[in-house]
Amino acid sequence: MITWDDIVAARHRIAPHLPVTALRHYVPLDTEVGAAIRVLVKHENHLPTNAFKARNTVSFMTALDPAQRTRGVVAATRGNHGAGFAWAGAELGVPVVICVPHGNNPEKNTAMRGYGAELIEAGRDYDEALEVAKRTAIDRGMVMGHSTNDAHVIAGAGTLSAELCEQAPQLDAIVVAVGGGSQAVGAIVATRALRPNVKIYGVQSTAAAAAHDSWHAGERLTTASADTFADGLATRSTYDMTWEPLREGLAGFVAVPEAAIADAIRIYLRTTHNLAEGAGAAGLAGLLALRDELAGKTVAVILSGSNIDAETLRRVVAREI
Repeated sequence: MITWDDIVAARHRIAPHLPVTALRHYVPLDTEVGAAIRVLVKHENHLPTNAFKARNTVSFMTALDPAQRTRGVVAATRGNHGAGFAWAGAELGVPVVICVPHGNNPEKNTAMRGYGAELIEAGRDYDEALEVAKRTAIDRGMVMGHSTNDAHVIAGAGTLSAELCEQAPQLDAIVVAVGGGSQAVGAIVATRALRPNVKIYGVQSTAAAAAHDSWHAGERLTTASADTFADGLATRSTYDMTWEPLREGLAGFVAVPEAAIADAIRIYLRTTHNLAEGAGAAGLAGLLALRDELAGKTVAVILSGSNIDAETLRRVVAREI
């Protein structure tokens, strides 16, 4: 597991590049959630690239030595990790190659190219694109920027929960969406240092529940598919650097159906007038699933990204998901 010192170091590195994001309270959202829960929303959707992944990638990039920056970085993504690297590469002058699966979110692909990254489309999902990225890193002599299995990436994610702990006078729990697990592990480490009584809960989609199923089984499992509209949750496996911290550090872990994530997007629109993508709304969907357990508590959720494409948003608003 990363340490609190790793998060502190990451905060110093990213501070010149990224602002502190707002933590806000919305009375209409409290009313929607019910059970006398006071809901706090951490607005990672207000960062550059509209997602928390900018923290992870700037933390990674700023830890590279000059020779590594010259060689460049390659990564695999369904969108936000790659957009974060593309933006950070443009910010810091580092060449970036991003591997995405065929049929990836076209608007996210356009954003990555717009920041100057080279895109390679290969594989049927994130896991297969990741294998292409690993081979590309070897073939071109580039640095591999894994979305999860890197201490600097996870420490970058931990900076958001460090901010959150400092911003919230009262806090009982944080409900965190889990794809690879960097957000959740960062939250576990940060709260242990700053707010040790705060509980961390994980949430995944039932359509991509490898980490959830592994946590409940007590052993690492893989799934045959990860067919979710929530791009940031679409993984079929667990990861070496996050599995044990998640297994040991989460107070609970729920899986919610795709319809519940879509409903959470609509709730954010109605009550906060903020746009959320699927993974960005999953924390709220998890809170709704945990409503009875967390009744009467002050609970933070992370609106981790807002990069939903127009067609998916249309389907969500039309209640086709």
